[in-house]
Amino acid sequence: MNEYATLRALHRPGDPLVLPNVWDAGSVKIVEEAGYPALATASASIAAMLGYPDHEGAPADEMFAAAARVIRAATVPVTVDAEAGYGLKPDELAARLRGIGAAGCNIEDTDPAAGLRDADAQAGYIAALRAADPDLVINARVDAFLADLDDPVGEAVARGRRYLEAGADCVYPILAPFEKVGELVAGIPGPVNVACFPGTTPRRLAELGVARISFGPQPYLHALETLRTFATRAAAGEDPAAD
Repeated sequence: MNEYATLRALHRPGDPLVLPNVWDAGSVKIVEEAGYPALATASASIAAMLGYPDHEGAPADEMFAAAARVIRAATVPVTVDAEAGYGLKPDELAARLRGIGAAGCNIEDTDPAAGLRDADAQAGYIAALRAADPDLVINARVDAFLADLDDPVGEAVARGRRYLEAGADCVYPILAPFEKVGELVAGIPGPVNVACFPGTTPRRLAELGVARISFGPQPYLHALETLRTFATRAAAGEDPAAD
């Protein structure tokens, strides 16, 4: 089984692929050593690491270069957060991802400059991306919960269905509240990716039938907090490694 098929097969409703998102070679090694069968980057973490804001604030070349370093350090399939595509045409994005060895990608339906994209236009982009690379595992992010909508669940389900029809492998209604996850899983006829927020657990999300669980920038921010504690203690003349 190649890396694309391996990654695709790990999306199992009720027995989800759990992805503590990584950002550099060091984080790759830590997560791999914990036994995870695949890895995912987080654009917010990588952009912050590079000194840029999220939402395509970093140059695309730098983002792809950082993702390439993650992939080189990994021995398992890696899916790359490609944000909204960096203004690249679908065939160009597919070529860039193939060139760095990505097994999959996230593609979001928010234009950083204009807001939530037209669903049909986004579906067309996904269809063209699928045509450009039939192997790529496409995780279609749905940003209905980020927009000011009267019925974000209904919009997320409608967009999720449309994106699956266009060729996406998984649908990611980002920032979906825990209490809405069951409705999303029931309404979207394919694998659903959900973010695991503080206060819930992968086990609880698995019980709701999700197929993929992400953490976004949380691992990176947690690592920074650990460094903050270490540095603060050292500055105070204390043992920075004390429990």
